[in-house]
Amino acid sequence: MKSLLAVLSLIALPVMAAEPTLYGRYEYIALPEIGGQVLKAKMDTGALTASLSAKDIETFKRDGEDWVRFRLGTKDASNKVYEHKVARISKIKTRSEEEEDDSEVVAPTKRPVVDLELCLGSVKRTVEVNLTDRSSFNYPLLIGAKALREFGAAVNPARRFTADKPDC
Repeated sequence: MKSLLAVLSLIALPVMAAEPTLYGRYEYIALPEIGGQVLKAKMDTGALTASLSAKDIETFKRDGEDWVRFRLGTKDASNKVYEHKVARISKIKTRSEEEEDDSEVVAPTKRPVVDLELCLGSVKRTVEVNLTDRSSFNYPLLIGAKALREFGAAVNPARRFTADKPDC
């Protein structure tokens, strides 16, 4: 019995020993499907989903399915239009909805979500990314907790740009 437990523990050891990769609060991420753009991203454990700065966001139907077309919403972006199949529509609560004061009812913001390949260091993953205008923010790409899990990432907020430039 002891030898069986020893074998089982050795088999489980690699799974238990998998430590997350430590990244900084900000990292460079490449978007292979968006012209290979490399953007500065904020790694945000407080956000659930990833968000990409987009403008001229327009949903449409193609072969009976929901699609979205948009332009990248960064200061040095070209006017190229990108089209992606919509994975789902997310409903984002505003902070005022979380307050106990019910005097003002605010409907959640709806955003198209696409499955997008992201490259962080030498790791490429497909993650859900919602499209919204982030032009008023310092970082055009926000990486939320779901995407961080996909990358097996942990974040050290005291560090910045710890991964090498994207190389996928």
